[in-house]
Amino acid sequence: MPTDIIMPQMGESIFEGTITKWLKQPGEKVQRDEPLFEISTDKVDAEIPAPASGTLQEIKVQAGATVQVNTVVGTIAGEGEAAGAAPSAPAAGTAPPATAGGDGSRSTQTEVAQPPSGEEPQKPSGQQPGKESVPAPEQKVRVEPIRQGAGPEDSEAGEQDRVRSSPLVRRIAKENKVDLAQVSGKGLGGRITKDDIESFIAKHGAGGPQPATPAQPAAVSAPSVPATVTPLQPVGGVTPGDIVPMSVMRKKIAEHMVMSKRTSAHVHGVFEVDVTRIVKLRETMKTKFEQATGNKLTFTPFFARAVVHGIRQWPIINSSVEGENIHYHSSINLGIAVALDWGLIVPVVKNAEERSFVGLQRAITDLGERARTKKLKPEEVQGGTFTITNPGVFGAKFGMPIINQPQVAILGVGGIMKKPVVVTDKDGNDSIAIRSMMHLSIGYDHRIVDGAVADQFMAEVKQFLENWNEELL
Repeated sequence: MPTDIIMPQMGESIFEGTITKWLKQPGEKVQRDEPLFEISTDKVDAEIPAPASGTLQEIKVQAGATVQVNTVVGTIAGEGEAAGAAPSAPAAGTAPPATAGGDGSRSTQTEVAQPPSGEEPQKPSGQQPGKESVPAPEQKVRVEPIRQGAGPEDSEAGEQDRVRSSPLVRRIAKENKVDLAQVSGKGLGGRITKDDIESFIAKHGAGGPQPATPAQPAAVSAPSVPATVTPLQPVGGVTPGDIVPMSVMRKKIAEHMVMSKRTSAHVHGVFEVDVTRIVKLRETMKTKFEQATGNKLTFTPFFARAVVHGIRQWPIINSSVEGENIHYHSSINLGIAVALDWGLIVPVVKNAEERSFVGLQRAITDLGERARTKKLKPEEVQGGTFTITNPGVFGAKFGMPIINQPQVAILGVGGIMKKPVVVTDKDGNDSIAIRSMMHLSIGYDHRIVDGAVADQFMAEVKQFLENWNEELL
């Protein structure tokens, strides 16, 4: 009997999900636990593995549709069974039945507009013949960049999608103009991993070896563009002028941020910190650290350890508001903001106060990698009691972050820069030295946290970082 593919429940509070992309098409072979389709919920975006090995027999719910959990979205024929014919297309002029969404709304499909007599209708890549999914306004839709004329890219897009790879890998390939068909995948079932594409680019460079293509006929000449004018280039697959609906994640981020601004009385403070000792220590220890632990030594665990130290001195920073009560949390669950190509997510390092420095680095690295490859579980983005965000990685001196509700404080980590600083020695003599300096900002809820408390907490964090001891590694 065919195996049903079910929309999974990604957490107790999640009742529906949106299918954003099918990674396989009817008739293609699948292996058990191989990524089969991508979904988006109000908590996480994730790749869903195949429940069995065999052949994808039927896709019952097209990309863009939102359905309730436990809905059958497709079927897989066993390895010894025939895949069967694809469902027949609806008759012209007849709309297929609507699918009820989790909120009671209905997503519909309409037939492809008929072309002039004698011509074949154009079929979108990855859809069954004769069908075109039209998402409702609440659903996500991918808008392809507008191109002038047909070219090799039109056929290459389908090829890239058929190669086993993640969205991150496809983005890296697109940015570096690499044909994924030329990359050897070492992942499950030949899947191309991030390491595979980065190794390929390091060896062959951007553009890589491209397959030979037949000479193209001369195109009709277009009006010349003045040398001083640079045509606008598509960014992130979108051309200026396009109107693109918000994704599920984008809408949830928007709701959460606006709600936080309305809920908390936001106040911010900024501290300048001398991290010269940490910069030198990391430079000295990073190779040894990676060899011993298998993880790269980043700056984030230094800040995480400093935050844990500060919270131990000022536990109200690790609290939340519950009605007219203040809940002092017994555990320090650090949310680490991770920037994604499609949004922002905050996975949580649970019980950070119990972890060693190496344990913090491993947890942060693991959560960050799985966030970018859509492997996080809903419980791994819930239960945070304090958040660290790092705008400095993109060059910002500091940021004024919005509190991640229901928390009462958030730390913003600015960029590290060398600058001349007045240094006073133990005898009180002043001199000018080049030091690695940075800014840490704190956003706090003034309903619960007073300025004096927030400043004293930050002073503890600053002192801990400036006097870092190698024994803490």
